[in-house]
Amino acid sequence: MSSNCLQKSFLFVFVLFIPHFFWAQTGIIKGKVLEAANNQPIPFANVFIEGTTIGVTTDIDGNYELNQLEPGLYTVNATFLGFKTEAKREIQVTNSKPAIVDFALEEDTEKIDEVVVKASPFKQPADAPVSLQTIGTAEIQRNPGGNRDISKVIRSLPGVTSASSFRNDLLIRGGGPSENRFFLDDVEVPNINHFATQGSSGGPNGLINVDFIREVDFYSSAFPANRGNSMSSVFNFKQKNGRDDRLGFTATVGSSDLAATLEGPIGDKTTFIFSIRQSYLQFLFQALDLPFLPIYNDFQFKFRTRFDDKNELYFVGLGACDRFKLNLNANKTEAQRFQLERLPVYFQWNYTIGAVYKHYMEKGYFTAVVSRSMLNNDIYKHVDNDESQKRIIDYTSQEAENKVRLEHRVNLPKGFILNYGVGYEYARYTNLTKIDATTYQEIRTDLRMNKYAAFGQLSKKFFSDRLVLSTGVRLDGNDYNENMMNPFNQVSPRFSASFAIMKGLTINANTGLYYQLPSYTTLGYQEDNEFVNRDRLQYTRSFHLVGGLAYVTESSTKFSLEGYYKLYDNYPFLIEDQVSLANFGADFGVIGDAPISSTGKGRTYGLELLVQQRLYKGFYGILAYTLGWSEYTDGSGQFVPSAWDSRHIVNLTLGKSFKTMNQAIRDKINAKRAAKGKAVLTRKVVAQTLEIGTNLRFQTGLPYTPYDVEQSALVTNWNRFRQGILDYDQLNSQRLGANYSLDFRIDYKWFFPKWSFNLYLDLQNIPGVVTENASLVLDRDADGNPQIENPGGQNQSYKLKTLDAGRGTVIPTIGIIVQY
Repeated sequence: MSSNCLQKSFLFVFVLFIPHFFWAQTGIIKGKVLEAANNQPIPFANVFIEGTTIGVTTDIDGNYELNQLEPGLYTVNATFLGFKTEAKREIQVTNSKPAIVDFALEEDTEKIDEVVVKASPFKQPADAPVSLQTIGTAEIQRNPGGNRDISKVIRSLPGVTSASSFRNDLLIRGGGPSENRFFLDDVEVPNINHFATQGSSGGPNGLINVDFIREVDFYSSAFPANRGNSMSSVFNFKQKNGRDDRLGFTATVGSSDLAATLEGPIGDKTTFIFSIRQSYLQFLFQALDLPFLPIYNDFQFKFRTRFDDKNELYFVGLGACDRFKLNLNANKTEAQRFQLERLPVYFQWNYTIGAVYKHYMEKGYFTAVVSRSMLNNDIYKHVDNDESQKRIIDYTSQEAENKVRLEHRVNLPKGFILNYGVGYEYARYTNLTKIDATTYQEIRTDLRMNKYAAFGQLSKKFFSDRLVLSTGVRLDGNDYNENMMNPFNQVSPRFSASFAIMKGLTINANTGLYYQLPSYTTLGYQEDNEFVNRDRLQYTRSFHLVGGLAYVTESSTKFSLEGYYKLYDNYPFLIEDQVSLANFGADFGVIGDAPISSTGKGRTYGLELLVQQRLYKGFYGILAYTLGWSEYTDGSGQFVPSAWDSRHIVNLTLGKSFKTMNQAIRDKINAKRAAKGKAVLTRKVVAQTLEIGTNLRFQTGLPYTPYDVEQSALVTNWNRFRQGILDYDQLNSQRLGANYSLDFRIDYKWFFPKWSFNLYLDLQNIPGVVTENASLVLDRDADGNPQIENPGGQNQSYKLKTLDAGRGTVIPTIGIIVQY
């Protein structure tokens, strides 16, 4: 998408916004209360704001509205006789738009008296009672150092780390960055980051606009059976619906981009929300004299139509256009010259578009999902970065996936819940790789696959919900080879249990077997027009065993302790280097691939401690500690630490929200002044809030493999790879120093009668102690020419030296959010 097109799009959004700017709006929370089983409205349900006397009952169609509210964060409860109480926490109320909050109440067969039960602030569904964390939009927005990026916010939870300080590769419980799956309103999204590494899932910047997100369910185990092809985590992103009263607009100036979001109604039954973002990170990098200039744009949308209470259809979309250019003027230091020598020019675009239809019946609902995803990767590099000379790397690749999934969820007699369905996918992967460093090499690939799946899950709560049991099974197959074609070779059973020992205290457990297909770069690798890995590859398998305790207090504080054990089999293993892909970090699959077999094994195990305080009297906080091991086999079959064996991870997040001035505060001040005979305040008060938060991260150093200096120095090797060659005889035998940093964020919000304004300061990476592996570079002479150890000899070698990675830098961000 060109810069000119984006400028026109911003202008179009702004012109639509102007006519509505002068409308007034009071603080409102509104929505519907429905039966979870069939989407039927619940009339005369009680909806009230926790800790206040403010409340209403729903009308005959299940609608409610709480109005005349001061701006701020609220917890809203919905109750009705015969149904479980549900709470929605940290609902942000502004004067600029109504907060739309819908409730889906579950039937409570055990409750016979009208007793108001306080809803737990922590979700625990029957099909996943363990290893589930739910994150609300307010938590994402205010997270210190998170920069409104969900991948960064997730790092504050136990069991989560990243191999690099400048990337969003998520490493969950010792698993790799390719082992995570993402769903956006039931539509699978292969990638949620800009500049994604093909064959993995990480990248430097998040792709999802947080203004769309209602909440995120993060599963680190106990995956529901309808979510497949994952071994480490599943993310369910639940998006907001567009507002239904009028057009609304949000503009954001962040640390790296400008964003504009437009939302509103289309007729009586349809709403939409649409956003575009354009980066200005390239200007900052150029001003800092960095040797690379990242440029990205993205879009996101959701259109929703409710035909009636029984039928709805929505369309979702997410896409990006990323370009990575070289700043050839930034060549003054040795580190800059090394990066310019090594980094290629990079162009990538991707998108996912999907449609979801839901039909509600008397005791359940049917879901149909159709989607298409596509990724295009172009990477090239010229000799001496001179485009008039030949390309030494020329890489073009595409991945396309077309998916259909049908599900039926039904409430059976005696409280059983059954969810079952089938899925089909047609995928195509193409690749043309040309390498012309020393000898010309060309690799072509055109891989086409049909994938299929079937799944079912049965859940039930017993003894007044004290015991929760869930069991499920999933089968996956495809036509890549004979072994994978039989879905009974990939039977994935799972079982979860939760028992309430006493009020607030539960013991939870899960076990399951999960399968994941190797990446397309591995499946599609060709030599002499043959898929050389076809007869060697199988689905990678992971066995999970999880158990722990959780305690939730009356003040919305959660204490949990979980132990986990994951055993990997059929893990992709490089035949020539005799190394598991788990020991390549996030770098594998960037340029083509290599001969690989499914002979690797792995194991990860550890203990996680979480203390989490939901917003309570203005305070919130998270303390997460993980003690974990991650090990995979080497060429001799021995377990060695993986590239993401982090051992100790500590995250501490603390924050406080203040109401600096609003109508209620002014009334109290005036009452005191009047009692003392003083004049009352008459000026108009603009409601304001202040939020302050900080995040401390500590992680012991990750293992790394030292360089084989002798092989790296050979002229033929260096001219081909342009970087050091690792010595796999010393696989991960060394470890980096510990990483630790501090983030700080302050938000000040003004709530005007027609709009709101948020100004924030976010300081990331204080004091900037982030250790990375040192690099081998050419030892050049005073004129900048490489020096050769044995000129004229048969095996000529360059003189090399080590270049330290240096310390991280403090990243300050001043951001602005305007919402109407």
